[in-house]
Amino acid sequence: MKFKYSSFIFMIVFCICGCREKSPDAETLRLYILASEVYAQGRLQEVSEILQAQSKFAPALILRAKAEYFSGNLEKAEKSCRRALKLRPSSFEAALYLARILRDSGDLAGAQELTEILLTDNPQDIRALRLASEIAFVNGKYDEAVLFLDRAAEFSAESAMVLLDRARLSWIAGKGGQALEDLSRAKAMLPWDTPLMRSIINLETTIKGAI
Repeated sequence: MKFKYSSFIFMIVFCICGCREKSPDAETLRLYILASEVYAQGRLQEVSEILQAQSKFAPALILRAKAEYFSGNLEKAEKSCRRALKLRPSSFEAALYLARILRDSGDLAGAQELTEILLTDNPQDIRALRLASEIAFVNGKYDEAVLFLDRAAEFSAESAMVLLDRARLSWIAGKGGQALEDLSRAKAMLPWDTPLMRSIINLETTIKGAI
């Protein structure tokens, strides 16, 4: 589908779309919850079927778009993303998946423009940084691609802190095994030796010693 992309970007940034998302009814919520459970099980085709008639609830449209995207149906996924953005122009996830769809469809200029807008509002989002790096790499801008990944690596420390906090709570609750799993994942997220890394190692040593 060809269109004037800059006008669509303008709509997203300034939220000038006249559409409004209505509160979902009980049946819409039931279908969305069911589809979410099915999506978590990896049954993507079923997700699309469950949410096929949904057109007025942005979360359902985004979930359907993701299922369609990972099923390889880019055309349907794009339509679902656009509908979600008309209902909720500020949806980061819908815009992120639309940028991925544009990239995979060969519209690198559109994907790059949308990704830049996403990073303007969310400069620490690792998913957007990775996407920006991929686009830069495809465009032959290798140094720029590395810079985006460097930024993503720096911000990954925040996720490591979340896992460290959860590991502490798991340890206090007597779940040493779960705590060690979180600590192992936290260590893998850190790009270099930091005081946070030492905290992770100290807690890991304490738990292993007690076990």
